[in-house]
Parts: sequence; structure tokens; C-alpha cells
Amino acid sequence: METRVEIQAADEHYKMRLEDFLLGHFSSLSKMYLRELVKTEKCEVNGRQENIGYRLRPNDLVEIEVDHSRGTAMRREKIPLEIIFEDDEIIVVNKPVGMLMHPSHRENSGTLLNALAFYLNPGAAAQVRPGLPHRLDKQTSGLVVIAKTALAHRRLSESFMKKRVTKRYIALVEGVIEQDERTIIAPIGRFPELKMWNVKDDGKHSESILNVRARLATTTLVDLEPVTGRTNQLRIHCQLIGHPIVGDPQRGGREFPRLCLHAYRLGFPHPVSREAMVFKSEMPADFEVG
Repeated sequence: METRVEIQAADEHYKMRLEDFLLGHFSSLSKMYLRELVKTEKCEVNGRQENIGYRLRPNDLVEIEVDHSRGTAMRREKIPLEIIFEDDEIIVVNKPVGMLMHPSHRENSGTLLNALAFYLNPGAAAQVRPGLPHRLDKQTSGLVVIAKTALAHRRLSESFMKKRVTKRYIALVEGVIEQDERTIIAPIGRFPELKMWNVKDDGKHSESILNVRARLATTTLVDLEPVTGRTNQLRIHCQLIGHPIVGDPQRGGREFPRLCLHAYRLGFPHPVSREAMVFKSEMPADFEVG
């Protein structure tokens, strides 16, 4: 049963996205459900229909019809986490390969958010709603920063948007790359009929930088820097230059127990102190590059 809820934005919500504002107030409801409410015009700001990216101002009146009985994306599950760093505002974890970042229509358990919901909320009632300012694919392992407060989420999201964040990946790719360094530039877009992302003439500008770490018999160990952040960008760009990532058969790589792509370095300004934070993770042993 849907009930109408009215919430007034405060000074602290200035320039916060409507989506983040709703997530902060309805911690038991999924992001997908809240997005659906906005899309189907069951949410108004000052009596007008706005999209999820609307930037709030103090005293804005948000009215929304919600069904509190809807399933939650924040189901607490006791799943081990490899925590690299934690304070009152953020937590940095090393996400394992094969773990989704958040629940989807097909998988609603075993995700990083389910694990964080348990870890951050030892009591029955959810008090801390972890916020995800960035993502890693299910098949990609590595470092992820999660916000523990709405303020941290907003500022981290701004840092990613304004390119104040440095990200580095290590990958094992097919073939031996002769050049020590190269820049890959190719537009990426979605092909709806194939339900996949790839190089597309009318896609968005996409740029990656590749540096060779080690040349092996039939593969090359490389560093990858995504200058832009498109969906599947590194996998697509490696395929484009004829050196797909090992464990990515969809894009020409050999079958392997895992996708050999790992986010090993993550740097960003702390959302509150503004201190420069840099975190590193070792190359996974299951790359088996020896």
C-alpha cells in the first residue's frame, strides 16, 4: 500500500541530487524502486516533476508516494569483507572477483551492498546506508571506496565527476604487446539490440592509457588507466587493439577461471578533511602469470 510522504530539504542538502536525497530518507528501499517512482511521476519537487539528477535547494518540498512493504536492496548478509581502510566517513574495500556491487533484478543477495549493510549496521535497524560513488564490474576485482554518510557520498561523487580521482588497473592480456606505452581513443556506446557496449561511431569519447609491465610467452601484463569512465571501457579498448583481456571470451580472450582485470590503485581527496588518500592492492594470485 502506497503512502504519501512529504520531506523538506535543509541547508545541508544544497545541490544534493534528488536520487541521493531519497536514498538517504528511505534506507530500506532499493535504488531501482526509488528511481522507478521518480520515472513514473510519483515524486514531485515543489509540485513539479523532476528527474533523479535534480539538484536540491534548501526548503524544497519533496512529495513522494512509496510502498514501504517493497523488498529491500539493503538486506543484511554476513559476508566476509577485506577492509583496507575505514573512518567515520568512508570505507575502502578490496572487492573479490564474482561479486556484484549492488542487488539487481536477477541477483538480490551476495552483493557488496548486502555485506556492507551487515557490517555497518550490527543492530537490526539500518542506520548507515552505504553509498556507491563508483562501480566495478562483477568480474573485476579490486579497490572500491564507499561513503558512510550522505555528505561523503555527495563529495566523493563530485570528485569522480570532476576527475579528481586516480584509478589504475592491472590486466593480463592476450598476445605480446611490442609498444611500452600507448593511448587508446575510441567512442563507446550501447547497442540495444545486442544488449552490450562496444565501439560506436556516435558513442561517447573514451580514452585509456596502457603501459607494459611484463612480456610473457603468450600474454602481456599491463597497467591500464581509464582517462574516461565508460561502461566496459578497458575490456573494449583492449579488444580494439587486438589484445583482449584473458578470461574475457565475449571479447576474444581465452577461457579462464576469472577475468584478469584488477583495480589495484585508487586515489582521491578525503570527502571531509580533503587529505589526499591513496590506496593500493596486490595483484591477485589467481592471475597465474608465472
